[in-house]
Amino acid sequence: MSDDAFARPRYEPAADEPSLFGVPDEQPEIRFPGEGRRRGPRVRDAQANLDLDLGRIKRRKRYGLLLTTFGVLFVALVLAPVTWVLAYLFVDPPSTVLMMQRAAEGQTIHHMPVSINRISPYMIRSVIAAEDSNFCSHHGFDVNAIQDAMESNADGGRMRGGSTISQQTAKNLFLWPQRSWVRKGFETYFTALMEFMWPKHRIMEAYLNSAEWGDGNFGIEAAARARFGVSASDLTPLQAARLAAVLPSPNRWRADSPGPYVRRRAASIVDRAQVVRNNHLASCVLLIDAPP
Repeated sequence: MSDDAFARPRYEPAADEPSLFGVPDEQPEIRFPGEGRRRGPRVRDAQANLDLDLGRIKRRKRYGLLLTTFGVLFVALVLAPVTWVLAYLFVDPPSTVLMMQRAAEGQTIHHMPVSINRISPYMIRSVIAAEDSNFCSHHGFDVNAIQDAMESNADGGRMRGGSTISQQTAKNLFLWPQRSWVRKGFETYFTALMEFMWPKHRIMEAYLNSAEWGDGNFGIEAAARARFGVSASDLTPLQAARLAAVLPSPNRWRADSPGPYVRRRAASIVDRAQVVRNNHLASCVLLIDAPP
């Protein structure tokens, strides 16, 4: 007889029979949410909607930032300059950057703005003859004068500027005196605004009331009183020509005690001022110079 005949039979529990200690023989597999199984349609739709909402929020934030940036630039580059230029159409600026700079250097500032009707016609003609003979015909920029200045500078001659009276007025009223491409860009912008919003006689008036004539004298009234002891309305042709002659370098040259160069330049301006009158080149400012 074999040994298998005496072997103890092996116990095999039934499938539904509980374990001896009440613990299932096979432990159920533990699953964490989202592991090992595919998401149902509802879960996928909810996730897609959430992603869509987050995308919309991000886009709205970007659009809001762009709109805010555009608004700031619009105010800084358009609305503020336009308002500034419009305000100076009706009132004279109490000061300029150059006036404040001269005051910081220790100069006593003399500034007495006057209306264009209280400025001698000789002064207006002299300034046009000396600084901008095409003042009444251009719209703020004289292309021919710019080309002439560039050619003169390229040939090694005396440095010349091609700025018109309108450009000089924009620089005097709204900007700083130091030269740079940034300032030139702003000068161009303010010049265009002025030419669009102001009549020519107001540009001339603002220029003559803001120009520097040395020793802290700003404006034609202060200059006429300081140099010749008269009001701006009483300037003679020669006095007006001398004041116009020193405009390019008012702290170097003096109208009341001119050197040889200023004398020659003033004599030339007297002659050219008569040409300005005869050819009605100041008619946009002086009604008496208008053609019949």
